[in-house]
Amino acid sequence: MSVKPYKVSCSPLRPVLKWAGGKTQLLGEIIPRIPLKYGRYVEPFFGGGALFFALKPEGAIISDSNPELINLYNAVASDVENVIEYLSGYSNTEEVFYKLRSLDWTTLPQSAAAARTIFLNRTCFNGLYRVNRKGQFNVPFGRYKNPRFMDTDTLRNASVLLRSSSIVCADYKQILREHVQPGDFVFLDPPYLPVSEYSDFKRYTKEQFYEEDHIELAQEVERLRTMGCHIILTNSNHPLVHDLYGRYVLDIIQTKRNISSKGTERKGEDVIVTVSPAPRLNTGLLFEPLSKQVLQYPSTRYMGSKTKLLSEIWGVASQFDFDTAIDLFSGSGVVGYMFKAQGKAVLSNDYMAMSAVFTKAMVENNNITLSREESEALLENTVENDHFVATTFQGLYFSEDDNRLIDVLRANIKTVKNPYKRAIALSALVRTCLKKRPRGVFTYVGHRYDDGRKDLLTSFRTHFFEAVDAVNGAIFDNGKISKSRHGDAMTVSPVDAELVYIDPPYYSPFSDNEYVRRYHFVEGLARDWQGVEIQQHTLTRKFKSYPTPFSSRKGATEAFDALFKRFRDSVLIVSYSSNSLPTIDEMITIMARYKSHVEVVPVDYKYSFGNQGHKIGDNRNVVQEYIFVGF
Repeated sequence: MSVKPYKVSCSPLRPVLKWAGGKTQLLGEIIPRIPLKYGRYVEPFFGGGALFFALKPEGAIISDSNPELINLYNAVASDVENVIEYLSGYSNTEEVFYKLRSLDWTTLPQSAAAARTIFLNRTCFNGLYRVNRKGQFNVPFGRYKNPRFMDTDTLRNASVLLRSSSIVCADYKQILREHVQPGDFVFLDPPYLPVSEYSDFKRYTKEQFYEEDHIELAQEVERLRTMGCHIILTNSNHPLVHDLYGRYVLDIIQTKRNISSKGTERKGEDVIVTVSPAPRLNTGLLFEPLSKQVLQYPSTRYMGSKTKLLSEIWGVASQFDFDTAIDLFSGSGVVGYMFKAQGKAVLSNDYMAMSAVFTKAMVENNNITLSREESEALLENTVENDHFVATTFQGLYFSEDDNRLIDVLRANIKTVKNPYKRAIALSALVRTCLKKRPRGVFTYVGHRYDDGRKDLLTSFRTHFFEAVDAVNGAIFDNGKISKSRHGDAMTVSPVDAELVYIDPPYYSPFSDNEYVRRYHFVEGLARDWQGVEIQQHTLTRKFKSYPTPFSSRKGATEAFDALFKRFRDSVLIVSYSSNSLPTIDEMITIMARYKSHVEVVPVDYKYSFGNQGHKIGDNRNVVQEYIFVGF
């Protein structure tokens, strides 16, 4: 990376402290990498603050987890003259040094404690800050002839700058998550990784920063990038640093180490990581509006349906130039239908047969409809049937008459030769069963949730005709060839997939994501109970759920990684929920392995029904829905 020589228009302020690991010697490398314009300056590993005092930013947020250090800066900001007065009473002698070192700074007035910190720092060996297990400062006397601990100009100038800043004692993650805003410049100078004994990852670095802490910090860097922040990070030239930050601009700088006891080891290599903000998507309302055709898709009570989020999903997708889209977990089918309505060629896929039936009828199908005469013929008992529903599910979900009618429809639908007419009829049968079922699920038997609504009072025949009309009304030709697929998302070909929408079953420790358990009866209709084994011992006569990696946190994490890798050449749009796992930071990290730009669009959303009956209306069905975008 080529950078301009370090040049400042006016003299930088001197840091108040002499700080081991300070960045004074790297200022000429760091400052040219800082953006010309940014929001606020944020530095959560402040230490001696060399860059802060060089830049002199107003309205900065500076922080450190060391309370003694933060006490010092607060005292200089609020009462610098008193700090100077205390310092004026000290002399550079071993006796004064050890007397002050023996004091507990927490028992002293703020200004006295600050003066003690400055004096010890300027007169101790090499400006080290080190404490023993009891938290007591234990660096020996430095024996310097003329240490500069009484620098009144530096202290007074620093006081002016510090007064315009927010000075916080906190963990770096708290600062990054509670204070940083898009457009801010964040300087990160964490405790360095040791440059020797690379295999000894469990040793402490200074301030007890482990390898896993560096990994978490790298995840925070990527999160900040997606927020739109500018970031510069420094660390040692360690292999782990290259592993964690290799996707960004990484420069190796020759440096001198001032604290090594061996002269041969006083040369080292630092790494400067420069991270530019991710390109920001337009998440406002200035995008191509949804086609009115989208409104023709029949409403559904299907769990997880994205009907209410179509505008937000399209608001993201419309910013990319694409002609082909894959709806990888189609569910209700409404997102794939939305892409078709916007003029795209669509592949709708789902492991649920009923979902594939919906998209066969209304996404793949361009012009075939089912006439009223054909619909009426399907209700006539003219074909011998197996009475499977009437015998297997007697008294569980529907009346005996409705069960018999379902069996008649099943038998007649099998005789329909045109695949699209067959899909329309089967979609209408599934929709009818869902409408005639209180709450639209099959996790209980009987009618204890009967609320007297019109759908429950309407006859099965009437519902079926209305469902056929609704499906017919959704059928249109957009001039493109779309396909419906019933299969495993992991086996969908990535060829020619310009944009892939991923809305998998959400894994959450608060609830299950078993679609089959809720919809086993209508899924059975779609499959004609072929290839499944009904668990006769269960009250609901359900069959075993399909195996899915999204049934555990580990499985979901591995599945996302596999999917993002498989479709790494496509624009990725992923719907996920705030109460689901992996976490938002983990999702960003996984996607960033395969996409150079990752962004997260949050959407407030309330599910239409809770995950468990006794929890309906509680705050767990009010979530933040996330749209992850990788491009």
